[in-house]
Amino acid sequence: MSDLVRQLESEARDLIFPRFDAGLALDLGRALVARAMAAELPVVINIRSPGRTLFHAALPGSEALNDHWAQRKSATSLMFGLSSYLVGQRNLAKGESLTKQGLDPFEYADHGGAVPIVVQGLGLVAVATVSGLPQAEDHALVVDAMRALLASL
Repeated sequence: MSDLVRQLESEARDLIFPRFDAGLALDLGRALVARAMAAELPVVINIRSPGRTLFHAALPGSEALNDHWAQRKSATSLMFGLSSYLVGQRNLAKGESLTKQGLDPFEYADHGGAVPIVVQGLGLVAVATVSGLPQAEDHALVVDAMRALLASL
């Protein structure tokens, strides 16, 4: 197992919320927008539960394709209950792919940027996704904002 996979698994264990609702989704979305705007990042930010969109923003310089990537990465995170980056790194290490697992590459992507929102005692309730940067940077932006939000609860 690679150091990156271990790091991503450790992050997943640390990013457990005591609660999460539409208000916290808005707080997380606003925090992501503030971070991205301060650094002039051309990203799409999406937070959604399995059944609905809780927050969405397309920042200056982002493209329609970023929306599609965000949707595909979110679908992967919701399917596996893991960050899309961790899914991709595990697949890479095993020589696997989403296609080999029977998933349509037009609907799923195992590139970094989607991070599950897990509530203690409930499990996965939503996913926060950023698209528009290299995958490690998309992932890091989400994780940093989630850590800050968790620290404020």
